[in-house]
Formats: sequence, structure tokens, C-alpha cells
Amino acid sequence: MIATRSFDRGPEQVRPVSFQRAYLKNAYGSCLVAFGDTRVLCAVSIDEAVPAWRKGSGSGWLTAEYSMLPASTAARSRRERNGAQGRTQEIQRLIGRSLRTVCDLSLLGEYNIMVDCDVIQADGGTRTAAVSGAWVALHDALTTWQQAGKLKANPLIGQVAAISVGVVSGRLLLDLDYYEDSRAEVDMNLVMTAAGEFVEVQGTGERMSFDRARLNSLLDVGSAGIREVLALQQQCLEVVG
Repeated sequence: MIATRSFDRGPEQVRPVSFQRAYLKNAYGSCLVAFGDTRVLCAVSIDEAVPAWRKGSGSGWLTAEYSMLPASTAARSRRERNGAQGRTQEIQRLIGRSLRTVCDLSLLGEYNIMVDCDVIQADGGTRTAAVSGAWVALHDALTTWQQAGKLKANPLIGQVAAISVGVVSGRLLLDLDYYEDSRAEVDMNLVMTAAGEFVEVQGTGERMSFDRARLNSLLDVGSAGIREVLALQQQCLEVVG
């Protein structure tokens, strides 16, 4: 049984969250996002060309790449030199889907947006932190691109964030750190828009099954946590650098 949680928080509390914008000099938009001790560096690049299958459509595209730096975990992670492995592919597809949900790519023109999310320190929830930080970086990149006269209208039409939730030692917990995640009986990742609509619900009974009532509780607690993250995203955009 877990007596206390990291950062002395309650079962339905999010870890301390921060978004540091314009972290990189050369990216159109970048953000160092922190969820507790998890740190993910998100950066957005824009190419004046789209994939071959998108040419002539008048619409752009957005894709994402995700990786963990070797020293981001307690035991060194090997670099994926021969291409992204299964977990990495799953996460970067999740990031891309989440961001495309809140973009009108017909307003982008035939440009290609690449979102890079690099985990520099991992303590659970790296994929949810990546989605949340990537949205901030994308917001800044598209604003910069529009101010440069490349866009008539901003393709970003919504806001999106993510959080983890689970059951650990019989307790429903929000925003799991690594210690909790590695012991979770039920593990779930949620992605939701500011309009309150789900983009992704990834839920697994790791050590136990769960009924509809438990599922509803997980969704309710996770939704409340995401609303908090959405508010923090907006707060960081209001800060004048």
C-alpha cells in the first residue's frame, strides 16, 4: 500500500506541471514540459513540402516523432538506431493523432509539420506529457508561421491535453509516476480536447479486470485532471516573455 505520493499530493492531484516556451532557438515553436520529475522537450518544424501522397490536395500534414534519451531512465536506454520500435511507434502515432484532431489541415496549405518529442527525464507519463507539451509548441509554431505571412488563417482550431490515471493497491490515482505505474493494477492514458471530447482512451487491466463503474470513475477523475492541464497551458500562453 502506498502511504504517500510524490510531491505529497492526494490521490486525485496532478503532479506539479510547467511549460517553458521558446526553449530552442531554431524551432518555430518549442516547449520543455514537466510533469513532476518527467521532462519532455517538444519542438515543431515546418517544411514547405508535403508527403508525395498529399501533393496537389491543397492541404498539409502533421506527423510526430518520439524518443527517449539514453540517460532519461535509471538504467540507460539504448538508442533505436534501426528505426522506431513498437512502443515508440505507438506513442508517436498517438501524439500525431492528438494534434491533428485540433487542426484544420486544409488551412495549412501544402506544408508539412513535424513535431519532435524527446524525453530527457522519465518518471512516468511521458506520452501524456509529450501530447500536452507538443500542443504548446504547435501553438507557437503556427502563430509564428502566420505572423511571417505564410498562413491566411491559423489551422489550430482547438486545444488538447493528456493525463494518466490508474488503480494502484486498490486506490484510484491520477497522474501516475513511474513507481505507481510499474505497480498499477489498472493503467489508463486519456487524451481530451478543451471541448470535453476524448481523442484517445487507452485502458488496460494489468493485474485485474475492471467493471463499468470503475471505468466511469477513471474517466471522471482523468477528465478533471486534463481540465487542469488545459488551464495551465492557457496560463503559460498568457505569460509575456
